[in-house]
Amino acid sequence: MAVGLDKIQPEKITEKEHLVVEGMDISGHWNRMFEPRVLTDYTIDNLEKVAALPGGESLMWCYGCAKCTAVCPVDIVGDYSPRKIHRRTQSGADLFSSPDLWLCTTCMNCLRVCPKEVNMIQIMPAVREQAVLEGNVPPELQKAFEDTAKHGNPLGQPQRKRADWIKKAGAAVPIMKDLKRPVDILWYVGSYPSYHPRGIDAASAAARIFNALGIDFGVLGIEEKDDGDSQRLAGEKGLFEMLAEENIATFGKYEFNRMVVTGPHEFNAFKNEYPKLGADFKVLHYTRFLVEHLDKLKPRLKKPINPSAGSGRSLKVTFHDPCYLGRHNGEYDAPRELLRAIPGIELVEMGRCRENGYCCGGGGGGMWLDSHTKDHTTMRLSERRVREAAEYGADVLAVCCPFEVSRFEDAAKSTGNDKLMVRDILELLDESMKG
Repeated sequence: MAVGLDKIQPEKITEKEHLVVEGMDISGHWNRMFEPRVLTDYTIDNLEKVAALPGGESLMWCYGCAKCTAVCPVDIVGDYSPRKIHRRTQSGADLFSSPDLWLCTTCMNCLRVCPKEVNMIQIMPAVREQAVLEGNVPPELQKAFEDTAKHGNPLGQPQRKRADWIKKAGAAVPIMKDLKRPVDILWYVGSYPSYHPRGIDAASAAARIFNALGIDFGVLGIEEKDDGDSQRLAGEKGLFEMLAEENIATFGKYEFNRMVVTGPHEFNAFKNEYPKLGADFKVLHYTRFLVEHLDKLKPRLKKPINPSAGSGRSLKVTFHDPCYLGRHNGEYDAPRELLRAIPGIELVEMGRCRENGYCCGGGGGGMWLDSHTKDHTTMRLSERRVREAAEYGADVLAVCCPFEVSRFEDAAKSTGNDKLMVRDILELLDESMKG
C-alpha cells in the first residue's frame, strides 16, 4: 500500500449488531474489529537502504515499543521519534529526502531508554552523510558548512580575528606561539566564545577566573580552528576529518599536560572522536576543571548574587544540562557544585534534568537549522525549555555550553519571558568574584 493511502477500508471492517462473549453482551460500535494489516503490504526497500549504511543497521532493530517517543524532545514540539521514523521508513518513506532527517538533535535521550539500542547518534549522521554527498542539504546548514571550510568557523568570521576578543578580556591571555614554553593547561576556547558577543562574555570571564586562580595556561589564538564535531553529526564527515587533522597537527606543536575546553561539543570531539584519528591527550570541560580548584575558588566568591540590591532573597537559578556534557559524557555534578558555591544563589531543578534533561535544539547541526525546525515543529526546542525554566520560577537559566546563551536569550524574547536572565556559569562565578 502506498504511503498516504494507508486509510481504513470499509470492506475490511467487521461490526456485529449483537455479540455476546463469555456471557457478556458487548453489542455496539465498540465491538468493531479491523482486519490486521500485514507488513508485506509495504515495501521495506527504504528501511533496508538505511540499514545497509555503516552505522544505520540498528534502525532495523526497532520493535515499536515507543519508549523513545515519551522522551524525544522534538516530539514534545512536533510529531517525531525514532519509533515514528522507523515506522514511516518501514511504510515506504524515504528518510534520505525527508524533512525528518534534519530534525534529530542527536541528544541521546532515545538511546538512554531504548531496549533494542536503536542508535540515532549513528543512524542520522550516516544518512545525512549520503544526503550531503547528493546535495540534499537545507540552505542554512550548507552555509555553515561552507563558512567552516573557508574560515575555520561556522560563523563565517575571518581566521585572523579569532584572538581579537583577548584585547577586551580584562586579563592576560597568553598565546602559545608567543609563550614558547610548555604550559599546564592548553585552553581550547572554541568558535562561539571567540566570535559571538555573548560567547566572548563567557570567554572573558574564564580568562579572569584562570588568572585569579593562578592557572598556568595558554591559548592557540589564530591557530585554533573549529572542532568540527557538530558538522560531523550533521553529515559533513569529510569536513570534520579535515578540521581534526589540522587541529591535531596544531596541538602537536606545543607541550601541555591537559586541555580544558569551554564547550561540551568540543569536549565530546576531543575525548571520543579525535583519539580515533591519532590524538592523545587528556581533556576536561571547564566545569570539572574548576571543581578541581574549588578550594581556591570558594574564598574568592565573596559577592552574593541577588535579584536586586537589598531584596534580601536568594537568586533562583535553574541549570540546563547540555546533552553532550550530560547524557553523552556523564557529567552532571560539576556544574551544580560550582553553582552551589556561589553565595546568594538558590538552585532550583526543573522536572526534566540530569539524565532526562531537555535539549536546547543546537546539537547535531541543529544550531544552524532553526528555520528548518520552525517549519516542522510548533516551536523551537529552546523556546520550550525557556518556558519550562519560567514555570519553575527561575530568575536565571544557567548554562555551560556556548551554543546555549544566544539560543536561550533569543527564546526568552520570542516567548515573552524577557525577565529570565540567561548566564553562563563562568559569568556567574566572575560576577561573584568581583566582590
